[in-house]
Amino acid sequence: MLLFISVLVYMQKKHVSFSKRVFTALGIGLIFGLILQFSYGASSKIIQESVSWFDIAGVGYVKLLQMVVMPLVFISILASFTRLKFSESVGKIGGLIIVFLIGTTAVAAAIGIGSSLLFHLQGINIHQGSAETAQIQQVQGKLGDVKNTTLPQKILELLPGNPFMELTGARPTSTIAVVIFSAILGIAFLGVKRKEPEHAELFSKIVDALYAIVMRVVTLILRLTPFGVLALITKVGATSDLSAIWKLGKFVIASYVALIVMFLIHLLLISISGLSPVKYVKKVIPVLTFAFTSRSSAGSLPLNIKAQTTELGVPEGIANFAGSFGVIMGQNGCAGIYPAMLAIMVAPAAGINPLSPSFILMLIVVVAISSFGVAGVGGGATFAALIVLSTMNLPIAIVGLLISVEPLIDMGRTALNVSGSMVSGILTSKVTKELDTKIYDSEAKQEISA
Repeated sequence: MLLFISVLVYMQKKHVSFSKRVFTALGIGLIFGLILQFSYGASSKIIQESVSWFDIAGVGYVKLLQMVVMPLVFISILASFTRLKFSESVGKIGGLIIVFLIGTTAVAAAIGIGSSLLFHLQGINIHQGSAETAQIQQVQGKLGDVKNTTLPQKILELLPGNPFMELTGARPTSTIAVVIFSAILGIAFLGVKRKEPEHAELFSKIVDALYAIVMRVVTLILRLTPFGVLALITKVGATSDLSAIWKLGKFVIASYVALIVMFLIHLLLISISGLSPVKYVKKVIPVLTFAFTSRSSAGSLPLNIKAQTTELGVPEGIANFAGSFGVIMGQNGCAGIYPAMLAIMVAPAAGINPLSPSFILMLIVVVAISSFGVAGVGGGATFAALIVLSTMNLPIAIVGLLISVEPLIDMGRTALNVSGSMVSGILTSKVTKELDTKIYDSEAKQEISA
């Protein structure tokens, strides 16, 4: 591992582009991880001890990104108000972002349904071992928490009762709570600016200084991306249950077909808006690669926002709203495709015809609505699936039966989630005519590696 890290350091010194270094890390890490697994076995003590050391680079990098998420969201949205970039239309912008996120999730649900039917997954039999049994018991415990959370409670969960606690990320909904708190401070700033401009000017300078510092911290951390990707993908290759993946290969393939089709729809939406989908792909590949390897939408947030603002021409305020909202609602992969596919798979067991138009329509509606409600119970594919399956009165055991391939599929789901939030930011900027098309149409600047 140290040898491969030194290769990446050498490439950086030779000014090899950021994207090439990320892809090199991805390829080397995957091959290295598979070699380790075939040499020692995924559950061997050697692999376990090695991975614990690899985690210093991989998990350590994710933690550094998570460290800067709350300061970045807080100061960026506040700076958007002090710079008067989008304060007059904040309500419209927030509404558009939510519409795009929820709308694309409904489309993702339809694609998940289509993929399940195409691959004949309905009624599929999945082996239940000891690990699956334990997971099913855990899932059933979580179902009680989901059912006991009402819609008003979910809405209240979004509000920042203690902003200082929210800045620590103490709750699953802390990110959106920080967004709301920042917006309230921004609105208060506008009122002070009208009545006491000298105080507002001082506050604005303080915010600008903090913004410069936070963005510098973000840049320093993002330089470590290739090393984090190398360690994370090596761990995946070394510890994945290849036999389980082989047995459930049909479901894995169907899942990735659905994820790829939905990503193509993202590109279609960008094309319809008059922008180049090719440039979008070139500029977001490093972000999606990290999201894929880390399986963390929240951890990908700094990369997400950085790419939107410096590479895609999205204003800072819109980028932060889109990125933050995308972490907890309207996740195309986790809250759209995945629960829809599971519902189709277990429908025959509940005596329901999965081809029934009324069932399919109801499923799409439930998935779309639930993708917003997931925020109140912590988010994630498991909670999304539990909400959808319980709402449709379908068996929930299948959520636990897929534990062996969950990490592999979650990689693709997370990348799609992050792409969906970036696309919502681009489309919102385009509709409000605030997108800087010169930045979007320019070649990738690779500022992260500067």
